[in-house]
Formats: sequence, C-alpha cells, structure tokens
Amino acid sequence: MFTYNGGTRRTNMKTDAKEAIKKFYKTNRRMPSYSEIMALLGFKSKNAVFKLVKKLEAAGFLEKDADGKLLPAHLYERARILGYIQAGFPSPAEEELVDTISLDEFLIQNKDATFILKVSGDSMVDAGILEGDMVIVDRSVTPKSGDIVIAEVDGEWTIKYLVKTKTQTYLKPGNKKYKPIHPEDELKIAAVVRAVIRKY
Repeated sequence: MFTYNGGTRRTNMKTDAKEAIKKFYKTNRRMPSYSEIMALLGFKSKNAVFKLVKKLEAAGFLEKDADGKLLPAHLYERARILGYIQAGFPSPAEEELVDTISLDEFLIQNKDATFILKVSGDSMVDAGILEGDMVIVDRSVTPKSGDIVIAEVDGEWTIKYLVKTKTQTYLKPGNKKYKPIHPEDELKIAAVVRAVIRKY
C-alpha cells in the first residue's frame, strides 16, 4: 500500500500508481475499479482517485470505454525494434534502433471488442496454432471466407477456418486428420482471430 502525506512523495505519485495498477492487472487480468485503486494507493477519497485517473489518462497510460470503465492504454513500456533477422540463410546481424512499438497497439485494433482465448486441441496445427497458444480475437471484424474464426456450431464452440461457397458455409480444420464441419442446425461466427501468442 502507498501512503501520500506531504510533498516528498507527490512527484512519485504517478509512478507508484502506474506500478500498482500494472501489478494488479498482471495478477487479476483486469483493470482495478476506482474503489480498488483507492485501496491500492491508500487514498482516503474517490475524488483523489478521479484526479489521478485524469492525469494518467492525459499521460496516455489509461483509457475509458463507452461505459466509463478503465482500459489499459500504454500499460507497459514500448519495446524497441532493433532491426531485422533473416528467416532463410544466416547473415550478419547489426543492431540498429529502427522503431519502438507497443504490443497493445500492434496486436489490438478495437479494445472494446477484443478478448483472448486459450487453445485446446490440435485441429489447427497446420495453421500454426498449437495447443496452449493464446489467440487474440476481435468481435467487431466482419468474417470472410478463409478467416480463422471462433464459431458456435450446433451448440458447441470451436476455432476453425471459415469457408463460404455459393451453396454452403462450413468450418474447415487446419489439420488433415480432421474432417470439415458442416452444421446440421446452426452456425454462428462470434469473432475473427487476429493474432496468436506463444510463450517459449
């Protein structure tokens, strides 16, 4: 818990708040509420939290959705892009700062419509999606044939390629061991896969 009494800690208030919120987010996989921020930082009123949140918003650290709930903006520091690496024949590598990048910005286009799912099974291995991977999916994207989608088919959820022809719409696995899935009753597309996360 952080206690701010007097001016000696005021210059560190935003830094301490950022660290506390980042730690909460990492532990709970969600942003803290105003009440939780008040408890985390030892504030005595929500008014102090509102003022702090405004400062963090202005600094680009936090954002709010349409309902006023807090969202991570630049919750983590930008990573450096230090050049390029050959995926073919080996070649000399030179370290050169090309750019910086926020993984949130790179992977997520619509925060309100984006969520993460953990993959189970091997039906998409030929698409480079393995068991245990995390997929970032976007509900706001209009699915098209060839997209990898999160779908509900006849009451069961799955991740597959979406295939649309003139006569039918069905799901195709990314593994030759499995057969295409033709819905007997209903097929609903919930989201389109935008990225895959794998930790080594």
